[in-house]
Amino acid sequence: MDSSELYHVKQQFILGAYKTLVDLSLPDPNSPDHTPTLLYQARAHIALNNPKAAIALLPDGSSNVAVKAAASLARYVAATDAASKDSQLEDLRDLAVEIEGEDADGSEKDRALVRVLAGTAFARAGEVEEALETLGGATEDLEAVSVIVQIYLSINRPDLARKEFDRAKKWAEDDLLLQLIESTIGLVSGKDGYSNCNSFYTEQIGNPSLSSPHLLTARGVTRILRNEFPEAKSDLEESMEQQKGDAETLAAYVVASGLAAPKKPEVDELWNRLVSEHPEHPLVVDVASKAQLFDECAAKFEVPPTAAARA
Repeated sequence: MDSSELYHVKQQFILGAYKTLVDLSLPDPNSPDHTPTLLYQARAHIALNNPKAAIALLPDGSSNVAVKAAASLARYVAATDAASKDSQLEDLRDLAVEIEGEDADGSEKDRALVRVLAGTAFARAGEVEEALETLGGATEDLEAVSVIVQIYLSINRPDLARKEFDRAKKWAEDDLLLQLIESTIGLVSGKDGYSNCNSFYTEQIGNPSLSSPHLLTARGVTRILRNEFPEAKSDLEESMEQQKGDAETLAAYVVASGLAAPKKPEVDELWNRLVSEHPEHPLVVDVASKAQLFDECAAKFEVPPTAAARA
């Protein structure tokens, strides 16, 4: 059973309190909490899009399979060319095979985490089938279920995500992560007018021992979907103060500002900021592709001559 300190670290990671987590002091190297905390911190750095910090944190030459997998995932995220990314994916494939052997090193928790980290990398690479196969269709690891659900939602299959969640409820305890999975599905599907996910995010934001811009952004998005635009902007502004430069929060803020009693110059300024700071964001790419399509269609349209006025 996890110590209370490790439980708190796990809670921070699950709820996206990444900045708080990376600032924690590591336990004594001889403590059983040391390596699990180290791994949560490394994963938090990756989530903050700072993979180099994760690489610096993880010890070189470790024999722990989970540490190896975390380092490979960090190097994959940090890689800037296809060859380097492919190399790290191959390392993760090798680790995923290694842990299935009868004499595999590491505890069951370590091996489960290898599957989660490898599956995450494969999903990021667009290898959806490989990711799902690595995570395991009949897995009873809740973190793996969480990634599987995210994958299904990313390919617009909320029905399969719900099916995976319903399967997990049969064996998982009423875990915080299980509640988060349900809320994420509700956010995408709009079930019950987003009431469940809105309640969950509000409850967790009220936790005095937790500070998570991720939760504020999630509730902000929920409030946009509930047509609560001033409240959404308030959440998103607070989130941006806590975590400057976050692309998802800025994109949501642009949407909320555009839908709320809009002041066009302000909205245009926000949009230009998003385009400038995050040119590869899906919203920016989608709008650019639609603008290009409109221009192509407009170029093919011939304006008929103006009819001559009758005398």
